Amino acid sequence: MELIGRRLSAGELAAVLADPSVVDMLLYGDLDDDEAEMPEPELDLDKSWHGIHYLLTGTAWQIGESAGAAILGGVEIGPDGGYGPPRLLDPDSVRAIATALNGLEVETLRARFDPGAMTAAEIYPDLWTNGTDDFDYLMSHFAELCQFYHSAAVSGQAVLLAIT
Repeated sequence: MELIGRRLSAGELAAVLADPSVVDMLLYGDLDDDEAEMPEPELDLDKSWHGIHYLLTGTAWQIGESAGAAILGGVEIGPDGGYGPPRLLDPDSVRAIATALNGLEVETLRARFDPGAMTAAEIYPDLWTNGTDDFDYLMSHFAELCQFYHSAAVSGQAVLLAIT
């Protein structure tokens, strides 16, 4: 399971709100065309998404405010692709998340990194060790997450997220 994200222009947001079936085309491309390639996501957190969510919220599945909504927040929209429907975050939510992510210190997240607790909470992909490699892996993707939300916020865009 990987988390992908796409920023939405005002026109794309209007299209999604008018017809949620547009979500699949935006995230996955033309699913009816066997030769069509899936568009490159603007955000690809690989398998780090659940670990980052844990560092932001201290929980496996609860969605927090601001930064706590960065991974699993938003309103479900469109068809379920197998791991739940994609989620839509409006431009105001995107700005709040971007601001909160910007205010987080790496040391705060490092203090929340507890491999034993993450394993006990069944944080995907359930490979946590006591080494720093796992934390570094999460932080490299956390930096991508911050940049993604910053870019969307600066542009006044909404965001679509999906676990694939």
